[in-house]
Amino acid sequence: MASVLSDLVQYRGFFQMILILGIGGSFPYGFHISVINYPSMHIKRFMNATWSSRHGSALSPDSVQLLWSCVVSAYGLGGLLGGGACGFLTARFRKKKCQVVANAVMVAAALCVGLSESAASFEMILLGRFLYGVGIGISFSIHPQYVGEISPKKLRGFANATVAVFLTLGKVAGQVAGLREVLGGAPFWPLLLALTGFSALAQSAALPCFPDSPSYLLLQKGNEEAFLKAIRHLWGPGDHGAEIEDLRREQSQRCPSSSPSPPPPPSSLPLPLPLPPPKGLRVRELLASRSFRWQLYITFAIMTTLQLCGINAIYFYSFEVFHTAQFEEETIPYVALGVGVCECLSSVLCSSLIERFGRKRLLWGGYAAMVVVLVLLTVTLTLQHRFPWMHYVSVALIFLFVVFYGIGPSGATIAVMVEMFTQAFRPSAFVLVGILNWAGLFLLGMGFPFVVAWLGPFCFLLFVAVLSASAVFVYLFLPETKGKSIVEITAEFNKLNYGRKGDLFKAEPNSHFPKEDLFCTRL
Repeated sequence: MASVLSDLVQYRGFFQMILILGIGGSFPYGFHISVINYPSMHIKRFMNATWSSRHGSALSPDSVQLLWSCVVSAYGLGGLLGGGACGFLTARFRKKKCQVVANAVMVAAALCVGLSESAASFEMILLGRFLYGVGIGISFSIHPQYVGEISPKKLRGFANATVAVFLTLGKVAGQVAGLREVLGGAPFWPLLLALTGFSALAQSAALPCFPDSPSYLLLQKGNEEAFLKAIRHLWGPGDHGAEIEDLRREQSQRCPSSSPSPPPPPSSLPLPLPLPPPKGLRVRELLASRSFRWQLYITFAIMTTLQLCGINAIYFYSFEVFHTAQFEEETIPYVALGVGVCECLSSVLCSSLIERFGRKRLLWGGYAAMVVVLVLLTVTLTLQHRFPWMHYVSVALIFLFVVFYGIGPSGATIAVMVEMFTQAFRPSAFVLVGILNWAGLFLLGMGFPFVVAWLGPFCFLLFVAVLSASAVFVYLFLPETKGKSIVEITAEFNKLNYGRKGDLFKAEPNSHFPKEDLFCTRL
């Protein structure tokens, strides 16, 4: 307990920045995933009334549904654009400045949706949802990178897991704000959709008080004075020699040479001279590089699994299960809120367990536990009409699935993705992550209702297959990243990327890549 309190005091600047990054990063992403369902009837009624006042006739039900689908999917399309552009923007303007720009886009989106009813324009809702997607697409890509780069090694797993914590907090906040007694009533839906504009303003006001990431200042800017100042601001006084030495080793590998160089100097000596600006590594080059083959395999696997693990199906089916369990209509939103709170608490638990059990164990163990729950849930949903007590078992399994999801894949996925790539390669890697995430969100939103209509509760067997394959893949091929520096993690992946030759690059700290794959990068 004394050690925890000591860390809270010493690293208070770091914990404060974790909070600031969270409220403008993954929090609005989670908020807009959950909140859009609550005002759906009010928005449909508004679109119909607006069309009638303009043209003198009401829209057909199919036309209203089409417009509503456009409102929902505009968020995913904007996110795909923002996430795809994030790598270029951060390379040119740095992460903190890009985050402020993303916040400005989200404030503009909040004004569009907040004033849409007063302006009698449902087109402003479409524009606002699209702009929300663009801003959140940028900030959701920046958040995990920024958090990972400001973290000392012993707190890196905790810091990366907070991305999932703020995401689930956003979901819960959207569920609470959407309740009929809060902002879910007909007069308040524009304010409900505009709420994240306030979190964007709050983050923009606070960010200038915090530094850029230490690794960015040293590796990309070569600014030693600003680097040391950022270290003191975020990590407080004390001996941070190990972390500083890790950054020096990473700096020495930015432009690797074909011959080994002496080990980095002790942390008490002056920092090495800044290296010249390296050539940038683009997404296409990242995909073609043998040096990142297995990092990309694992990225594609765990991101696809995150989209196809069944969590969206669980939220969809939870309302049907609650109806079947004879919960009153008025109480179902509160039971659904309980599911969201359960996911949030389990994500908080993941942030405290990830440094103890490691990322690999939480991933494959979480996948395996979710497989068991989904198989049981398929059985109970199939039999619930034959046995009245079976739907209570289904409710319990829904909560259990959410717990395993929150403890395992929800938090550990982000940690693994941040730790697999070095500072210079991370922006391009997260462009791919953003494209996978937002494209998956868009396709699921468009196609999942048809899958459910076709397969019913047996749709969970598709997720069982995906989770089973991913559990085996992660168990066999993902190196454990807990407690290791980026250089050590890269050496582990070199064994997969180059076979036996990977041992050579592990033994030669400055020979990070084989001679045929040498290149330099810039953020």
